Amino acid sequence: MITIFLLVPLSPMSVYIFSAVMGALWLSTVPPTNAIVAQIFGVQHMSMLSGFVFFSHQIGSFLGVWLGGYLYDRTGSYDVVWYLAIALGVFAGLVNLPVRENAITRGAPQPA
Repeated sequence: MITIFLLVPLSPMSVYIFSAVMGALWLSTVPPTNAIVAQIFGVQHMSMLSGFVFFSHQIGSFLGVWLGGYLYDRTGSYDVVWYLAIALGVFAGLVNLPVRENAITRGAPQPA
């Protein structure tokens, strides 16, 4: 979506459409992420694991916004930020390809 946004002419409508689609894409990751966490780790500690996942997303969001401002101050343009966002999105997709969505097999607990 970012690549398409960079290719179309900039207008208020293109910004509104981009913002709406990016918001929908971000929100659409919540159910599959929770499902993968539950499938791999079980539901016993689901709230803590989901909280950790989304806390780490907030840290990443903060760092992304801070880095965007820093790079804008250094270069005078957001171009580097956009291209970095595209590269990180592709990297994230590639890193997740080998993820096996199977429950982790654990041995039976040993008595103390």
